[in-house]
Amino acid sequence: MSEETPSIAAPEQNAIAETGSITARTSRGTIHCITIVGQIEGHMELPAQNKTTKYEHLIPQIAAVEQTDEIDGLLVLLNTVGGDVEAGLAIAELIAGMKKPTVSLVLGGGHSIGVPLAVAAKKSFIAVSAAMTIHPVRMNGTIIAVPQAFEYLAKIQERIVDFITSHSHITAERLQQLMRETGQLTADVGTVISGNQAAALGLIDAVGTLSDALEALYTMIGEQKMQKETVNNRLSVCLFALYALFFSVPAAVPAR
Repeated sequence: MSEETPSIAAPEQNAIAETGSITARTSRGTIHCITIVGQIEGHMELPAQNKTTKYEHLIPQIAAVEQTDEIDGLLVLLNTVGGDVEAGLAIAELIAGMKKPTVSLVLGGGHSIGVPLAVAAKKSFIAVSAAMTIHPVRMNGTIIAVPQAFEYLAKIQERIVDFITSHSHITAERLQQLMRETGQLTADVGTVISGNQAAALGLIDAVGTLSDALEALYTMIGEQKMQKETVNNRLSVCLFALYALFFSVPAAVPAR
């Protein structure tokens, strides 16, 4: 006797108080909204006064959104200064690997590791007043002055560059040029770009607002539903034809 697979419940709406997420249901579809704000916390806890986003909160949410039938798409709102590289890349990889429609919107800032998070969605937007900081990877704590340490940093930066360029329209050469810029930041290397510049560079798909992001998400949801209906209709036609052939019942094939 076959066992029924238990359904996975959608993330609760009251989770906004703890994780900054909420599920909204409309006639056009059900979307789950997550926020990535402040500093992205990694394996070490940050001081209590820091506004943080904990990856252990987001990872199960994203997995649940992808699995549950109750949710049609994911909206990611970003206003982050960056944070832990591996935690940020882990979240970005999850978003990029989703089959469901995903849209990101950068509000205020999408700095440092926030850049891969912004481009991970299938469609990315940035507010005209928002900004993004692009700089080389850095490391806190004690660093041993050996070639292996610098090779390790170079490999981490290569992972970030590869992810950004594979999920946006900016080239690796142009991105690395922005990272090595020395004439903008007073105490650092890198570039701060505005919303319009991010779109012009091909880093972000378009400048837009919340309504633009929602419209793009609902459009993708509608297209995906139509594709599923087309597949189901074709499957019904095939099953009907097989049924008629097996029982030798001449019948017209239903219209698609």
